[in-house]
Amino acid sequence: MKTIEINKEKCVQCGMCIKDCLTCSLEFDSEKYPKFAQGGEERCFACQHCMAICPTGALSFGGKNPKDAGKVKFPKPDDVLSLIKSRRSIRQYKDEEISQEVFDKLKNMFPYIPTGCNTNTLHFSIIESKSAMDKIREKVRLNLIKALSNPVLSKLAGKFAKYKTNFENGEDLIFRGAPHMIVVSSSIHAPCANVDPIIALSYIELYAQSLGLGTCWCGFAQACFKLMPEFGKMLDIPDGYKPVYVMLLGIPDVKYARTTIPESFPISEIREIEDVNQTFTEKARRLLLNFIR
Repeated sequence: MKTIEINKEKCVQCGMCIKDCLTCSLEFDSEKYPKFAQGGEERCFACQHCMAICPTGALSFGGKNPKDAGKVKFPKPDDVLSLIKSRRSIRQYKDEEISQEVFDKLKNMFPYIPTGCNTNTLHFSIIESKSAMDKIREKVRLNLIKALSNPVLSKLAGKFAKYKTNFENGEDLIFRGAPHMIVVSSSIHAPCANVDPIIALSYIELYAQSLGLGTCWCGFAQACFKLMPEFGKMLDIPDGYKPVYVMLLGIPDVKYARTTIPESFPISEIREIEDVNQTFTEKARRLLLNFIR
């Protein structure tokens, strides 16, 4: 619901809501109070920046009262950096389920995950019980054994084919014994369909760690769910949505004593921009590279 309500007793007519509106959906009325501009209601994508920026809490958006919103508070930079540095991909989990209280805390964070153009078209499939996870684990294992027993599919699998014996021996190479899993899907019509789920899992990963949980980005599971369409229904993925990525989740059965010392990524420190001359071939090559994968 795209509506704004102004408490005229609180409004100081500062115009901050109008200035911060990305879609230029707001303007002053004849009394210098904010209102939707012509066509503004259609342009608005309900980011609620107007309500968030109002210094006096005079603007309500979509029937939501600014009194119910949280106060802006930032942690110390060193604490955030420590959390990032301490993050590890966990592949050893305790054989126990996460409590519902902790799950609820994690899920209550989801609405604050940003999406392109504020589309909010993500879908989260959360495996919250070990029994459900075990069924998925076993079905994937049997499907992989069947696929890798096919000479043609085995060749297409490349180096992955060498794990057939491991799967036949019951080894859980895909899910690493994780008791839980989150699969993030996005609408195929979303403007940032391939990016939004990755942003979501990045937020989930760090918050999960602050709750004492361990996570692991699971590309093997992602490939399985894309190549085994029956999991779409099993994971309750809506029609018109595609599974983009998977994150394993659980209570770590390992504790790291220190951070790693990673190699630095290359950084181009650009302070000035100069015009460059490129040949057609150079431009074509760059364009091709831009769209690979």
